[in-house]
Amino acid sequence: MLDVSLPDIRDLVRRRRPGYSLEAPFYTSQAVFDLDLEAIFDRHWIFVGVEPDVPEPGDYVTVGIGRQSIVIVRDDDNEVRAFHNLCRHRGARLLHEERGSVGNIVCRYHHWAYDLTGALLHAEHMGESFDRSCHGLVPVHLRNLEGLLFVCLADEPPADFDAMAATMAPFIAPHDLRHCKVAHRMDLIEEGNWKLTMENNRECYHCSNHPELGLSFFPPSFGFDPADISPEQAAEIAAYEAAKESFRARWAACGLPVGPIEDLVTRPTGFRTERLVLSGAGESQTMSTKIACRKLLGSFTEPKLGGLHFWTQPNSWHHFMSDHTVHFSAIPLSPERTLVRTWWLVHRDAVEGVDYDLERLTEVWIATNAQDGELVGYTQAGVRSKAYRPGPYSPFTESLVDAFTTWYVRRLSAHLGIADEPGCRAA
Repeated sequence: MLDVSLPDIRDLVRRRRPGYSLEAPFYTSQAVFDLDLEAIFDRHWIFVGVEPDVPEPGDYVTVGIGRQSIVIVRDDDNEVRAFHNLCRHRGARLLHEERGSVGNIVCRYHHWAYDLTGALLHAEHMGESFDRSCHGLVPVHLRNLEGLLFVCLADEPPADFDAMAATMAPFIAPHDLRHCKVAHRMDLIEEGNWKLTMENNRECYHCSNHPELGLSFFPPSFGFDPADISPEQAAEIAAYEAAKESFRARWAACGLPVGPIEDLVTRPTGFRTERLVLSGAGESQTMSTKIACRKLLGSFTEPKLGGLHFWTQPNSWHHFMSDHTVHFSAIPLSPERTLVRTWWLVHRDAVEGVDYDLERLTEVWIATNAQDGELVGYTQAGVRSKAYRPGPYSPFTESLVDAFTTWYVRRLSAHLGIADEPGCRAA
């Protein structure tokens, strides 16, 4: 497929039709992909990891976002910091592994050494006039939301993160991620554009493809057409509403905020949260719908607390239960490839094989991720077709997909200076 020019992209943005999927170049074009990196991933708060990834001083992880490599490290004062992963001498990559532990950060090329606050400690043969204080590592903006790590590559990041964090902290804090550990992490490459990954995540119209995940949800929670309800569906809806009342009493007794709170479209750091009813035993997203880890999180003593979901624009989704949490980050690799990274967290004192079985803990989302990756691949193959035209979203099950694509087009509009266009006004 021929690529598009910047004027073409402006036209695509201007004629975006609310309530419909995006035109094909948004999913296939190298020029659009490059603009996505510049306008979205270089300028917004990107979810990149969890605090338990760096549990001890000196522990680090490296994260790639487009052409940028970032180091996230815990310093000797237990503060988590982020830096560009390059030496201030001649730009060599500093840390080459995905994760590890260091005393200081030392460049392999000419052995410039930095401490864990980013200060340059040692640089040979630079002369008496050389000022080490001017050559520390380049910092990256980092925010730690109750154990969730977000970075922003912009010189001036969106100022709305702190307001979002203040809203979300009471929802997340009871799960006490800072006292969790990473039980498992997994990388999956989806053969599709990152926006298709996110669109797929923002709806459950397709959730009949997820029999494992479906065990823990009432079908009406996926959405339904109120004008087309069978007697069987009516019974399911009644059971769902009764379960919601029961769970609301449990949540109130535990002092847990419920939501929903939704601000997905108009702000740069769009987000949504809601505490969810789970079916069956109602405890966790497992094949049995019971907890997978006997050591509950935080100060929880009640396992049957359903789940909390949390989304952020542009690239994350999260599920919190009483016994474990699951976190997802989508990072674009190319116009048609996306990295989906998943973390499973349990209480840091939980012992594998005693308090939890790793297969039981992870099997639902390992299966669901694979199914979603396949569906995204099907869609990517379809949008390459010359027959593809944007299709309508269901108003009952895909309104949140429309919210994502509307947010995305508005952010491109803001970046490109396009304003006052129907459906794509810059926020």
